[in-house]
Amino acid sequence: MTKDAIPEQMELELPFPEMVRDVPLLPARMINEFCYCPRLAYLEWVQGEWDDSADTVEGRHAHRRVDRPGGTLPPAEAAEPEEKIHARSITLSSNRLGLIAKMDLIEGEGSRVTPVDYKRGKRPHVAHGAYDPERVQLCVQGMILGEHGYDCTEGALYYVASRERVRVELDEELRDLTRRTIDGLRFVAAGGQIPPPLEDSPKCARCSLVGICLPDEISFFRGANIAPRPLAVGADTAMPMYVQAFHAKVTKAGERLEVFIDDNKVQSARLIDVSQLALFGNIYLTTPALQELMRRNIPVTWHSHGGWFMGHTFGTGHKNVELRRAQFRHADDPALCLRLAKGLVEAKIRNARTMLRRNWKTAGGAPMALLEDLNSDIRRAQRTDDLSSLLGIEGTAAARYFGALSNLIKPPGDGETLSFDFRTRNRRPPTDPVNALLSYAYGLLTRSWTVVLSSVGLDPYLGFYHQPRYGRPALSLDLMEPFRPLLGDSAVIQAINNGEVRPTDFVQAAGSVNLTNDGRKRFIGTFERRLAQEVTHPILGYRLSYRRLLEVQARLLARHLLGELDHYPSFTPR
Repeated sequence: MTKDAIPEQMELELPFPEMVRDVPLLPARMINEFCYCPRLAYLEWVQGEWDDSADTVEGRHAHRRVDRPGGTLPPAEAAEPEEKIHARSITLSSNRLGLIAKMDLIEGEGSRVTPVDYKRGKRPHVAHGAYDPERVQLCVQGMILGEHGYDCTEGALYYVASRERVRVELDEELRDLTRRTIDGLRFVAAGGQIPPPLEDSPKCARCSLVGICLPDEISFFRGANIAPRPLAVGADTAMPMYVQAFHAKVTKAGERLEVFIDDNKVQSARLIDVSQLALFGNIYLTTPALQELMRRNIPVTWHSHGGWFMGHTFGTGHKNVELRRAQFRHADDPALCLRLAKGLVEAKIRNARTMLRRNWKTAGGAPMALLEDLNSDIRRAQRTDDLSSLLGIEGTAAARYFGALSNLIKPPGDGETLSFDFRTRNRRPPTDPVNALLSYAYGLLTRSWTVVLSSVGLDPYLGFYHQPRYGRPALSLDLMEPFRPLLGDSAVIQAINNGEVRPTDFVQAAGSVNLTNDGRKRFIGTFERRLAQEVTHPILGYRLSYRRLLEVQARLLARHLLGELDHYPSFTPR
């Protein structure tokens, strides 16, 4: 048989098995997303991820009219032949097809109807008059209408920006594409394996979930020959709001949070500008304010008057059960826990060494013997084979580091009775101003990591290095280890050396030293400025703020736990 005589191999269509009762109906929007990007559909449908972008907000604005129900859609069998139909915001489903759709507009006459789907942009000049994801979504609506007895052979897409309507014929070719897309989404969702990211795709730049998906970062760490684009670097437009005044009250008024002291309004902030609300001491938060914060997924963190992190309040919590199951499963794996712990401790010692090398105040810089001793601790951490030995290595390195930390602090001024003279690390209670600042900084850093981990979908109380203990956010403590020198210690050194806190900002009683209210307020400002400072990622190559970096690192850990990355890449600037 000649090569030309070989018959063409036919495709065998493999439909998804019949659905069982506990499988939810697939929304038409998700089928659109799967046609556009299978990974995006998996993130939204299976893992429950969502984030707004300018496009999604604009899209909701474009739908504000059609989202208001109007008109009626009579049953197909009861429709009069000449009856005009014009119904808005109609939700229909089909159990047989396993589909559900919210239709912006249904027009027609009698039982013959046309679904109209509103799109925010301009009409694209492409084949078929529209992109496949939009055509597939419209076809799903037509299939559901057909299941309800209506005659639906075409649909329409209305583009708000250009005010143009595009007719879409629901022919057999489009229906075949739609059925394949539906079955593809069901297979992927049932398989529990997230599709790989698009590689260097122009679609990613406008995707609202790009900071969650991390397409370029995942591809880069998996060996792709690409330079990660800074797509995940969002602007920090919303900032934390701190309230620590004694007996203050936080209320909601319209779109703002207002702070009262003794019934006098002292401050207010737009809700859109608040990323989290941090309350210190005896602060009263009203129920309407708390409910609105939970509705907007803005966390509330609760602290003692002295800054000890006590917990946080969220809404219903993150929907990504798949990630938490992976976290709990891996926490029971001693080999993985040791591997993660070794990487975190190694990164912490490297960053402590960098801190000493960069900020040494006396002539000649940090002693080479000290830096080499820290290098030796790193090598010992890499070779150890159990967590208890790793704890000892970390303790030795910490003793070396804190023993030299005073060389990063300016000497005290003349006549100061309470100086920034630091000799060793102590806590509970701290006995000098530097230790008081360090404890307060670590409390703020713990809060920051706990909020980030919860927002990503991880359980901050189940760690891999720090073992679970009642009331201790073990995973937050794990991931903050490499950032103690970079954020906590650095903020303390900056606040002291720049005169942002002074010896008079501390009170001393019964052998302990604590910050005053004014001192805490000024140091919080220092800490937040440090989080807002930009740094070049040593591996990914782009610049981002430390605040955004914490979320990127948390999401990289999530991708490692879900099996997309073979290791967790710690952050160690040069």
